[in-house]
Amino acid sequence: MLTMKDIIFEGHPNLYKTSKEIKIPASKEDISLGLDLLKFCLVSQNKELNEQFNLRPAVGLSAVQVNILKRMFAIYIKMEDEIISLIIANPVILSKSKEMTYLNGGEGCLSVERETEGLTPRHKEITFEAWIYDFKIKKFLKKRMTFSGFPAIVFQHEYDHLEGILYVSKLYPTLEGIDPVFPEED
Repeated sequence: MLTMKDIIFEGHPNLYKTSKEIKIPASKEDISLGLDLLKFCLVSQNKELNEQFNLRPAVGLSAVQVNILKRMFAIYIKMEDEIISLIIANPVILSKSKEMTYLNGGEGCLSVERETEGLTPRHKEITFEAWIYDFKIKKFLKKRMTFSGFPAIVFQHEYDHLEGILYVSKLYPTLEGIDPVFPEED
């Protein structure tokens, strides 16, 4: 299982590099990596397991954050009416709304250990195409999806990791005229 000792931190050169696409059909190694990324998110959001393994909570984790330069990340978001649990490979953003938003209180990142001030503007809605892992058939399938609000913010944060961008390079002191997104609380 991945733990905090596997995470690389701000200043590590690989966090600023563009990740490479994985080959499809995915290798067993790549599938295992995706499952490990998702498991970290799942376990880190469970209060008892989080404390047991000394994890920082995460709704997303990219391969580059565990020092593997592959275009893959996992997202695990519990919302009021649904759970988004995905392993995403080779994503391409097809469209972005003109309307912007931000995470109220600012974003955080497992790879950034310091306190940050400011807000990160994100597109309120995105449409993307990617290879999404299908847990039933144990293969990646190409899909087109649209996210808005909090899931769109999380996707863009993780996508930036694949491009070698940390949210701290996008901080603004205020974002007047842009409505914030309030993440769901457990």
